[in-house]
Amino acid sequence: MPGRDRGRLSVAGLLCFRPGLPGRLCYRSRRHTGRKGERRSLSEHDYIGLLDGAHQLLKAPLILVWDRLSTHLSAGMKALLAARTWLTVILLPGYAPELNPVEGLWSHLKRSLANLAARTLNDRETVLRSRLKALQYRHDILDGFLAGTGLALDRP
Repeated sequence: MPGRDRGRLSVAGLLCFRPGLPGRLCYRSRRHTGRKGERRSLSEHDYIGLLDGAHQLLKAPLILVWDRLSTHLSAGMKALLAARTWLTVILLPGYAPELNPVEGLWSHLKRSLANLAARTLNDRETVLRSRLKALQYRHDILDGFLAGTGLALDRP
């Protein structure tokens, strides 16, 4: 049937905030084509790749405020995190999307994709990447995701 394409996209993102600097968005996506034995979600190594990339980009130690997704709490992830001396991890309470600025990002992104009529996985991936890339330059919106949590940075 035309327009039917197997597969899905997973995306992980970090909103990075530092006093005196605009908010930054770092993200990684992964294609899942539905092949037998293929993982249907992001792995520990996908998340670590995102964290390592953010560390290289920002050239600073990171304080990671993380939800309690099972992948974030796995033994393998704990070992990978412990090996990064530049990383401090703080876990959010059990269910607290209102404290997680990335939840605002995903909500914003999903609304922009609501009426998407992409026919193939490639089309969906292209649109997703272009929307995320555009958000990377909207520092006011990124800062708004943090403000939406009620948390604030001390800005000079």
